[in-house]
Amino acid sequence: MNTNEDQIFIQRLNQHPKLRERTEALLNVIENVAGDSTKADDAERFVIEELRKMGNDALHCWADKAALKSTEELRKQHPELHGNGKKKSSGTRPSE
Repeated sequence: MNTNEDQIFIQRLNQHPKLRERTEALLNVIENVAGDSTKADDAERFVIEELRKMGNDALHCWADKAALKSTEELRKQHPELHGNGKKKSSGTRPSE
């Protein structure tokens, strides 16, 4: 990668703090920062766990962006619609 591509990549990664955190954790495993990956089995277990967490975080980021995009598109198509926020009622009280 050239310097410009590196800068763009870092900017994109900074827009997703959880993914950046997972990437740093994965690098820590690869570099054995904690010193607890003395065997290939240990390193494999740590890498698999970090990749699982990274995948989960990536899907949550995607879902959040998709929900925002859908909401924006719906509001453009139907400007009369507006969100009312969270419901304030906790339901109907049971009668005695």
